[in-house]
Amino acid sequence: MSYLNKSIAAAALSLAMLAPAGFARAADLPAKAKPIVDVPFFFVIDNRVTFSYIFNGTDPGMYTRNPNGTYNGTTPKQVYSFTHFDAWAYGTNFFTISMFKSGHLDSAAPCTGSGVITSPAAGFATVAADCAGATEIYGLFRSTFGFNEIFNTKSFSMGPLHNVSFEIGADANSENTYLAPAKRDLVAGLQFAFDLPYKGYFNVAPLYYKEINHNSFLQCGAGWNPNIPGVTCLSDANTDYKGTWAVETNYYMDLGFLPPSMQVFSISGRAAWYGTKGNQNSPLGVASGGTGTAVEFNGEPIRLTLDASKAIWGPKYSHFVDVWVAYRYWQNKFGLDHNAAPGVCTVAGVSTNSCTESSLYSGITVKF
Repeated sequence: MSYLNKSIAAAALSLAMLAPAGFARAADLPAKAKPIVDVPFFFVIDNRVTFSYIFNGTDPGMYTRNPNGTYNGTTPKQVYSFTHFDAWAYGTNFFTISMFKSGHLDSAAPCTGSGVITSPAAGFATVAADCAGATEIYGLFRSTFGFNEIFNTKSFSMGPLHNVSFEIGADANSENTYLAPAKRDLVAGLQFAFDLPYKGYFNVAPLYYKEINHNSFLQCGAGWNPNIPGVTCLSDANTDYKGTWAVETNYYMDLGFLPPSMQVFSISGRAAWYGTKGNQNSPLGVASGGTGTAVEFNGEPIRLTLDASKAIWGPKYSHFVDVWVAYRYWQNKFGLDHNAAPGVCTVAGVSTNSCTESSLYSGITVKF
């Protein structure tokens, strides 16, 4: 986001509201009124589409066994995304929606594992190597309301601290695996925005986090465990996790220290931590076979971006076309303990390598 643009636009709005519309003395001819400056409601609007590729993505519980007894839990993922950002008089809004298309190792329903169709009631499993890769839709929304703007003050700016804001948001997903997750979460808290050199920024937001989801393996009558509603299974398979804490951070900075001919590079990144949220099968307990969740870390420590449009067509077209490469790391994915969660993250104490994601991540983004 550009806090410089935001500050300039906010100042322009204040001046426009205070400027007189013109006056005339009784003895003079009527003076022509000065035009009122028309300040748009949104003074920053940024829409982008992205195609990217995760080389070694994961989906917990989706893995194959290697001949040496280890497990392969990685799968490539194609990602198609739309992202919107806007700034208005009192804050910002950010929204993104993505479609993740997995390789065959991350199988779509009715496969219950990587290329395997299991019938727990009949007690057998068949190999189905041609199971289609899963498709996931994931959406995320974050909105901030700046205290400096709400209270018309600069009291929340000090040194590198640019502003303090109230932040709210939500996530939602749906995936066509047998698990059939349907994540819904809400976050709320504060965001502290700091300025970095070269028009950069660093944001950190301590938040409250609450999630509900869906897990077909917990469905009463599915045959995966004894049908004791509320103890070993759920009538609707909807999980309800305990509220917990979260910390989300992100940063951006142009590499303005480079020679002018090379000032087409920037770095950015993000990191987020989500606290433990109870049993992985909440509101069920250990009788359902679930284990405790772990602190989840989801990060992209660094992304190096080449402003290709600026390099080719000049500053007027800055960031119209970006090409980037990043490193992606996600431990205890969805809160599942990568050292526990039997049958998902581990098998007989051996990691399935499906609950931690460590991958190169690259893509192209176009602004419109």
